[in-house]
Amino acid sequence: MSRLFVLFLLVITFAFTSICSAEQRNDPREQAMSDSLDLWREGRFELLYDSLSHRSGMTRERFVQNMKDAEIKPVCCFNKLTAFRLISEKRTTAKVFAKLGMEGSPGIDESQSREFTLDHEEGRWKVRLADIKGLAGLKKKKSHVTRVKKYYH
Repeated sequence: MSRLFVLFLLVITFAFTSICSAEQRNDPREQAMSDSLDLWREGRFELLYDSLSHRSGMTRERFVQNMKDAEIKPVCCFNKLTAFRLISEKRTTAKVFAKLGMEGSPGIDESQSREFTLDHEEGRWKVRLADIKGLAGLKKKKSHVTRVKKYYH
């Protein structure tokens, strides 16, 4: 009888642990966003870089350093990703709207609501690098080109 009780407790424990350990979402696009936000929050920037699409504008090393320097990151758990909805979808691209819970230095909004573009590559949905950079407050450097007017006499 005691063995049966111990076995029952183990089964319940493992079932409950597997349910609570990973936040599973029904929509694969929502799951892709959630996974990317988790990698960011955990500071796993190399894996985050690898999971993003449209990365040609920035090297992995520069991305990792910029993300380490960022003063903002996603909050944990249920407030991380809310109000997710699909706006439009094509075969390889989807536009979605989501509200993201963020934390960081004073003066930063606690949440950001906006549209995101996801790309279907390598058999899965990926968030674009530009969207993560925008959330992190990493601005694109503008080149300062000085134009000189030439006067002809």
